Amino acid sequence: MFNFMEAAVPVGGSLASTVIMLALMFAIFYFMLIRPENKRKKEAEQMRSSVKVGDHITTIGGIVGVVVNVKDEKFVIETGADQVRIELAKWALSSNETAAEAAKAEAKKAQAAKAKEKAAKKAEKNL
Repeated sequence: MFNFMEAAVPVGGSLASTVIMLALMFAIFYFMLIRPENKRKKEAEQMRSSVKVGDHITTIGGIVGVVVNVKDEKFVIETGADQVRIELAKWALSSNETAAEAAKAEAKKAQAAKAKEKAAKKAEKNL
């Protein structure tokens, strides 16, 4: 007959394997969830601190406008043709289209330079 009590007794060394599995799960959570979230927060904070006059921005509420004044924790935007000015907290900034376009242009320049360098190496190799 099968004894259920013997089946429940842990095998020797299982404590070490449990600790290893817990450490492995924590490492996976850290690299898959915690680290990327901290990176996104840091990038958002950097974007909010680098906002300047003339930037085209969008707020978390969907308000689109141009920055006309920047203070320590607030900024003023001008919306639409009627030139309504709204003062908002910096944490309400969702995206900075001016900075995004500048980053795209910079990436495009870097990609073009890399392609040019690759073509020059290829031409050298063929000679």
